[in-house]
Amino acid sequence: MRKKKTRVIFENVEVIDAGAKGKTVGKAPDGRVIFMTNTVPGDVVDVQTTKKRKSYFEGTAIHFHSLSPKRTEPVCEHFGVCGGCKWQHMGYEHQLFYKQKEIENNLVRIGHLDVPETTQILGSKNQYFYRNKMEFSFSDSRWLTLDEIRSNEEITEKNALGFHIPGMWDKILDLKKCHLQEDPSNAIRLEVKDFSIKNGLSFFNPRHHTGQLRTLMIRTTSIGELMVLIQFYENDETKRNLLLGHLQNTFPEITALLYVINQKQNDTIYDQEVVCYAGKDHIFEEMEGLRFKINAKSFYQTNSDQAYELYKITRDFAGLTGNELVYDLYTGTGTIAQFVAKKAKKVVGIEAVPEAIDDAKANAVLNKIDNVVFFVGDMKKVFNEDFIAANGVPDVLITDPPRDGMHKDVVNQILNIAPEKIVYVSCNSATQARDLALMKEIYTIEKIQPVDMFPQTHHVENVVLLKKRKS
Repeated sequence: MRKKKTRVIFENVEVIDAGAKGKTVGKAPDGRVIFMTNTVPGDVVDVQTTKKRKSYFEGTAIHFHSLSPKRTEPVCEHFGVCGGCKWQHMGYEHQLFYKQKEIENNLVRIGHLDVPETTQILGSKNQYFYRNKMEFSFSDSRWLTLDEIRSNEEITEKNALGFHIPGMWDKILDLKKCHLQEDPSNAIRLEVKDFSIKNGLSFFNPRHHTGQLRTLMIRTTSIGELMVLIQFYENDETKRNLLLGHLQNTFPEITALLYVINQKQNDTIYDQEVVCYAGKDHIFEEMEGLRFKINAKSFYQTNSDQAYELYKITRDFAGLTGNELVYDLYTGTGTIAQFVAKKAKKVVGIEAVPEAIDDAKANAVLNKIDNVVFFVGDMKKVFNEDFIAANGVPDVLITDPPRDGMHKDVVNQILNIAPEKIVYVSCNSATQARDLALMKEIYTIEKIQPVDMFPQTHHVENVVLLKKRKS
């Protein structure tokens, strides 16, 4: 161990595990954990600490003595700078191993739960180019690489269209090629940037709130439909139409070409008017013959292929016979509700976002499904005794909450009505474990099935089947 300024360097640290939020784990000489961001389990490294806490350090590997056999060569030139795909340097089979291990650890360590053997995690068929939605940001002051800074050459081109640098809200990495979304995504992004520069459209400055071009969103579907939405800050109709007209002519495959004029402090469009410049104001996704209308504000799982697998697992865990009343909490646009409806007597969906419920109702009509009903409102307020009295006690309850998990009042209401089965779909196994712990006196865990929706990242979905204990 040697000191450098106020930081410490630990030498010859073996990386022994991958922990929460994608960080890897080593041990300091005093036994304290060191969390790292640029290593793979099996590496032996020198680590310079960046934070010191009572029970752990955070740090970065500054020298590699030996490289792990779990390593692989990242395919993306932006790896290590871009904030996404942080596990690209780890072989996919090892990514799956550590994702499953984290789920199992969380259920036991956080939830103190008695768990059956976890079913092998379901990996993604496509490990790259799997996302159906991408959002990119414009900037007139792009992130400069260390080589550019050290070159002493004048930087004349500072416009960027890409992703935020982690932890730096005002710095954008200019993307050459992204490996997350299939073409024509890269072609559209590059053409938007090049055409805008050549024709004098100004890029956004997030500090001063100036410039025309703010964000670019591209959505695709498995049936080949394509949505492009450009968010403008300054409202220059002539230049806006110049760019949108060029996109319409250059990419005739665009199904929905949209724009937003957003002069708020933040980039969210949910309170903004979306204008259709050309084509339709929506696109369609299909799944088992069901069609789902997706507009610019709609939520839809961003990995279409794995979403289908996730929904099949959810339906299988529910074990429906056609006679059950099913509740679908946090139903979103009602995709799970409609997916299980043909095997249920009735499905009741609840969601807090009004636009999502509008989509759910419209999709149910589109799919000619008449045994689903949808309600909008804050879950902990809507899902109450009066609601149960009006809609009936469910035989099966499906819940797919946001990352924060379920509010304790929602958990208590579930325990009050005590359906025979609960299928809990989660994108955060830590909060899932917390919620399951609150239900373990009444329910046993019957099945656990992790699903990898996001290859090259630490994120993972998990589906758990609970059955009511026999009294």
